[in-house]
Amino acid sequence: MLDVHSPITSDPSGLVDLMRGRRCVALAGAGCSTESGIPDYRGPQGSMRARTPIQYGDFVRSPQARARYWARSTVGWERMSSARPNHGHTALARLEAGGVVAGVITQNVDGLHHAAGSRRVVELHGSLAQACCLTCGLRVSRASLQQWMLEENSEWVHRLSSRSNGDEAEAAPDGDADLAPDAYATFVPPDCSACGGILKPDVVFFGETVPRARVDEAWRLLDEGDVLLVVGSSLTVYSGRRFIYRAVERGMPIAIANLGPTRADDVAAVKVEGRLGEIMPQVADALL
Repeated sequence: MLDVHSPITSDPSGLVDLMRGRRCVALAGAGCSTESGIPDYRGPQGSMRARTPIQYGDFVRSPQARARYWARSTVGWERMSSARPNHGHTALARLEAGGVVAGVITQNVDGLHHAAGSRRVVELHGSLAQACCLTCGLRVSRASLQQWMLEENSEWVHRLSSRSNGDEAEAAPDGDADLAPDAYATFVPPDCSACGGILKPDVVFFGETVPRARVDEAWRLLDEGDVLLVVGSSLTVYSGRRFIYRAVERGMPIAIANLGPTRADDVAAVKVEGRLGEIMPQVADALL
């Protein structure tokens, strides 16, 4: 770790200087995807203060909680599935292809790093593109579930679309949408077609543990780096912040590009404040 931290700046040249000639590992958060139209929780436009995300225990125990989740997900899926990588994603993919970035550890579940061309991506919290049965392990595509839910709940979809209050379907960070409490009372959620068990999106909910194999894969990737590059994460959640602790223990310099404060600003060698779609292409252009 560098002893003298650079001041927070909007100039990416400090990032370039720190990354040049070094192997970097990127730790990506929700701020990577806000420029693709996917809301975040804790950034300047985040909604965590006004909204509690689905909890794993509630989803498993409560049929009502599952109906609530899948109803919201049905409404929000079109926006999530149509999102495209932004310039920040593509810059990271370019840096990986050029040998500057060893890979990406992402807290996002939207698949946009893969879509941008990144090859080595550890999806720490899973992917919304699939769902799995908690009983038999059957895996199904989220796209096929969407078609099933729209057909099975056609009257519900029609009633919802006819409501006049546009705020009821406001986009939310989980790939779902905020709905009024009474909007999902009649919604029929999907069950496993093989055993009738509970279908859950293949993502880590709040209160759920990240699979050990996935964490180990992330540690292996981190060990290949000389610099930890944090992009678009406030590092509020421990599952991402743990990599900061390991980097500090190893004396591994930490570089941050983010819009807003993070939990690692005090230990960063370089902190660049701004939009990733502007910062990261400049970094890639300078290093490649």
